Amino acid sequence: MISKEALQAAKEAYDIEEACIREMKSFVDEEQFSKAVELLCAAPRIGAAGSGHSGIICQHFAHLMCCIERPARFISPAEAVHGATGFLQKGDVMVFASRGGKTRELLPIVDICKAKGVSIITVTENLESPLAQAADVVLKQYVNRETDKWNAQGTTSTTALCVIFHALQAAMIEHTGYQAEQFALIHPGGAVGERLNNKAL
Repeated sequence: MISKEALQAAKEAYDIEEACIREMKSFVDEEQFSKAVELLCAAPRIGAAGSGHSGIICQHFAHLMCCIERPARFISPAEAVHGATGFLQKGDVMVFASRGGKTRELLPIVDICKAKGVSIITVTENLESPLAQAADVVLKQYVNRETDKWNAQGTTSTTALCVIFHALQAAMIEHTGYQAEQFALIHPGGAVGERLNNKAL
């Protein structure tokens, strides 16, 4: 059995992240959020990039976009400056995720996007950061604190970013009128696919 302190830390992690999700709605800028949804819905292709935990959640975001038939891919910051930004063309959208907004690996990608006519959406806590200043749309990321006792691990901040991406997808489904029958076609696998396709019959 683990210590009482360890169990308490685990329970506090739930409380910390619950509070973050509850509080972050007050930081939603409806005008900026609406612009982000419109850009994403109109984009022929969507790229997403971040480093560390943010990068992992950007991979999830790209998959969320594909699940509503918006062609998207995660572009690794390392690969971006070695040709992977060739995926992006004029009129596309690039989503950057960086809590501090200063991630050095992402800054060269901004220059490429600007040169190619690719719109930029930045998700960050720092609205005065380089990535925020370079963006066409900025979505505020709010984080109360990370769940570890040193306030250092990418935990609550990862959850906050994930929720923002989930909110974007939910809004895009409504904005585009995307239907369950469309998703059923591209998702025949697993319990979800079985439920949707049986319903469609």
